[in-house]
Amino acid sequence: MSILRIISFGYFIALLIAASLNYIPGLTDDQGLAFGIFALDPYDDALHLASALWALTAVIMGARACTIFLVIFGALYLGDGVFGIFTGYGYLDLAIFTNPSAGMSFTLVRFLANLPHIAMGAFALWSGLRWWKV
Repeated sequence: MSILRIISFGYFIALLIAASLNYIPGLTDDQGLAFGIFALDPYDDALHLASALWALTAVIMGARACTIFLVIFGALYLGDGVFGIFTGYGYLDLAIFTNPSAGMSFTLVRFLANLPHIAMGAFALWSGLRWWKV
């Protein structure tokens, strides 16, 4: 199995875990915040599940599909995390279109809330470009 397929399979697993966070007892607090940092709603769960299925489809299809998945997914998720830092909301779940901007904030909570998308997006984008096979 190529490195691109292994990385994409890792994203499949990570995204399935993200989609299930709301349904594992003890991971959300009384306010519905996962780990006390960010809230996930059914739209987020659907987005994570769809992304997981996209990653698995890429793994099944091969290295070229994995490259495309990693580059596009990486760019989208990285951008979503950056938008989250600047506005308080991301665009993948359409929250920037349905909520007023919370303004720019460089607080630890805002950073931690957006870190998963920034880190996963950056690594996916880097991986797809590093091992480009299109």
